[in-house]
Amino acid sequence: AYLSMMAYMFMAVGGGIGLIWRMKLAHAVGAAAAPLGAAFCFLALVTGSIWGRPMWGTWWEWGDPRLTSELIMLFLYFGYMALRGAIDDTAKADKASAVLALVGAVNVPIIHFSVEWWSSLHQGPTIIKEGGPAMDPAMLYPLLAMILGFTLVFGALLLQRVRAEVLFRERRTKWVKEMVLAGGSP
Repeated sequence: AYLSMMAYMFMAVGGGIGLIWRMKLAHAVGAAAAPLGAAFCFLALVTGSIWGRPMWGTWWEWGDPRLTSELIMLFLYFGYMALRGAIDDTAKADKASAVLALVGAVNVPIIHFSVEWWSSLHQGPTIIKEGGPAMDPAMLYPLLAMILGFTLVFGALLLQRVRAEVLFRERRTKWVKEMVLAGGSP
């Protein structure tokens, strides 16, 4: 779930940088991060639902603010990708999707702080809290290792997707045509 929020912030920051400084690479980062974020968001919702059934006695609880706001984030991802796909002009798609990403970024702190703001099924902060983590080291260290591992996987996938996005955007340029003909990579 944290990767879905991180990916959305990549989209929002990339969209903001792209709108303010007109950097095409920033828009490419946002476009590349969207499918990854959507995948991690979907996985968080599905695996959370599977975990929630034996723990809470239900697959889904509409009254839980974290569940509902995470589902809204998934819809924001779908909307972002649909908006990009619906506009043929890349520059216009960049601008429109950047605005959507910036507006939708309001949901990220809602997801993060929902367990502190409202009483829900979810427990409060466990790792980052005043007084240190509230987890036994036997569970904390493997969790931190997994967080690091999945963050590195996300970073590697994002770099590959950004590369592909840049090549797609520049497909009609001389340098890309020469690279393809030479059989090399940038």
